[in-house]
Amino acid sequence: MTLYPAHRMTVLLRRAITTCLGLVMVVALTACGFKLRQSQTYVFETIAVTPATGGPVKSELRRYLGERVVELPAPGVDAGVPQPQVILDILSEPREKVIVGRSSTGQVREFQLRVRVSFRLRTPDGRELIPVTEIVQQRDISFNESAVLAKEAEELLLYRNMQSDLVQQLLRRLGALKTL
Repeated sequence: MTLYPAHRMTVLLRRAITTCLGLVMVVALTACGFKLRQSQTYVFETIAVTPATGGPVKSELRRYLGERVVELPAPGVDAGVPQPQVILDILSEPREKVIVGRSSTGQVREFQLRVRVSFRLRTPDGRELIPVTEIVQQRDISFNESAVLAKEAEELLLYRNMQSDLVQQLLRRLGALKTL
């Protein structure tokens, strides 16, 4: 296929414009501070998460922190047990379901689901690094009596999603810690 000179110039002009626009986008993204998410760095090597029998937030935290998580040694036991550098106390993680909307006949039409996580971060000697803090996630969910099972499944999915968001927020707060 032979390109005529005018057509060749149009193709070259389009390529030049596309290249320039691509460079402008790259410069704009770097100028605004955009960068890809990197693995989190922490100032501590080991962490203990209490209580020993924790809820779903503790389980997900253990999965994200991996090898850093150690068990809190029993009082009076020193030999060979690794001491955590910090202790994360999960004080509470209740789930709430509140009615926020009713129909004219009094039937429930909308709920608000909430998950609250209250925590603090301290050193083994008791010095608080992050004071008692509460993180709250909430989602609205409509309700329909004819689709109860589907709505229950949606509710569980929303709770799991909120829990993951809470864990990510908690991990970012742990990563923002500058010194021990």
